[in-house]
Amino acid sequence: MLAYRIDRRSGVATYLQIVQQTKQALRLGLLQPGDKLPTAREVVEATAINPNTVLKAYRELEREGLVEARRGLGTFVRRTLGGGATDASLRAELADWVTRAGGAGMDRDDMTALFGAVLDAFQKGEHP
Repeated sequence: MLAYRIDRRSGVATYLQIVQQTKQALRLGLLQPGDKLPTAREVVEATAINPNTVLKAYRELEREGLVEARRGLGTFVRRTLGGGATDASLRAELADWVTRAGGAGMDRDDMTALFGAVLDAFQKGEHP
């Protein structure tokens, strides 16, 4: 089952953190159509946030067509995101890159910045 991690110092609204983490799980194939999301009560117990915050996040996901609430049953995944993100060979190559970058002395922030810069250049049609 998906476990949400709330970072109160991130500056990102709590409900958006839930939305983003759910979308990431969908992209990575950790959630599949038909899977049940944790109940609002389960999320509240695990994170100590307001139940209305969880419901707001779930409503946003429902508005985007990613989940559906079934009265008395819970909230279920309707569709996934991405598609290629679960490609095992790409994941292995990325894991190798992270290992090499760590060996070169880069920390998480360094890797994130470099990856973001290369991705931005790619999206602009530039060859990094």
